[in-house]
Amino acid sequence: MDRTESDIPDAGKADQASENPFSSMDPEMAANPQPVFKMLRESMPVLPVEGVGVALCRKVDVDAALRRPEIFSSNGYAVDLGNIRPLIPLQIDPPDQKKYRRLLDPIFAPRQVALLEESVTKLVNDLIDEFIDQRTIDFAASFSIPFPSQVFLTLLGLPLEELPKFLTMKDGIIRPEMVTGEPYGSDAMRKYQRSVAASIYTYFDEILDLREQRREDDLLSRLLDAEVEGARLSREEILDICYLFLIAGLDTVTATLDCMFAFLASHPQHRQDLTTDPNLIPGAVEELLRWETPVMGVVRIAMEDTEVAGCPIRKGETVSMLLGSANTDETEFPDADVVRFDREVNRHLAFGGGIHRCLGSNLARLEVRTALREWHRRIPEYSIAEGHTLVYTSGIRSIEHFPMVLSAKL
Repeated sequence: MDRTESDIPDAGKADQASENPFSSMDPEMAANPQPVFKMLRESMPVLPVEGVGVALCRKVDVDAALRRPEIFSSNGYAVDLGNIRPLIPLQIDPPDQKKYRRLLDPIFAPRQVALLEESVTKLVNDLIDEFIDQRTIDFAASFSIPFPSQVFLTLLGLPLEELPKFLTMKDGIIRPEMVTGEPYGSDAMRKYQRSVAASIYTYFDEILDLREQRREDDLLSRLLDAEVEGARLSREEILDICYLFLIAGLDTVTATLDCMFAFLASHPQHRQDLTTDPNLIPGAVEELLRWETPVMGVVRIAMEDTEVAGCPIRKGETVSMLLGSANTDETEFPDADVVRFDREVNRHLAFGGGIHRCLGSNLARLEVRTALREWHRRIPEYSIAEGHTLVYTSGIRSIEHFPMVLSAKL
């Protein structure tokens, strides 16, 4: 069903709800958000966001809100991604959301994802082969940007030559203001974003036409044959799933790699620990997800008047859940400001929480674990180029230009 004003609790706030509360974030905060998060938790745990709504800063409040979709909805007006229908399953609330998760969760279950490890390992090493003999590289252009997209193309059974097209589509939705140079929310920016969105629907529609004629051993073919409550998925439903996969599966893993490698490049002892003992890598992934939290926040819409920690929230307002703040909350994590790869209990919210917890978290973990393992096996020493300050994007903390100096293992 296409989105209409009746889909949200207060249609007069549609424009307000679709604004990005992280778009004006200071670049310095995006580079080092933990001190700001600490200050907010101590002084204003429920933070008014002018003209938008509120932001929740404490883990207890964020966790509770994520588990109450009937009050804090993830519907299609929470974030505008250029889509013409709600994205499945992210922008679908119960009870319909549950039937889609029952279909999709097994596809990304740990056992299924583990079957991809060999191909993912090859992709990592093929990329490293291209630059291992170089003294300096741009980590983003050479590795963190192409790698997740190549995994996605492999999963969908599409040729790796399609990479530039996928990157163009992804950036046109996630960062249209940076592509166009137009202000966020401007008519020109939104027009460009809508045109890119249309190209995404058209692209997948054409690929699905081919798969209708001939099935392949890939995710698209599985979706064509899948059933929800005894009925095949409609073409529109499959397109809405594919749209979400493209948006969520590429940029967030790129940002995760950027954040983790930037940390390791700046902390030689932590890097040495991984090189000396690769068994630390799974724990390191979880701890760096907690500390760095590449996706700093997610957005929900209040479906009724409510309150959090005594702060009133009106029906229709945007509620921003600051995942990065929740993950560094000292009341929930012992030594929250210390990065410990041996942390035994690590219930972070880097992948969100509740029923809308990231569908692809197992795949993301596989990608990042494999990248860390193979990289440090082959390139144990590396650093940020001297004199360069990394600039992080707001909201999703990726690094567009990441000059890195390598010292490869012979």
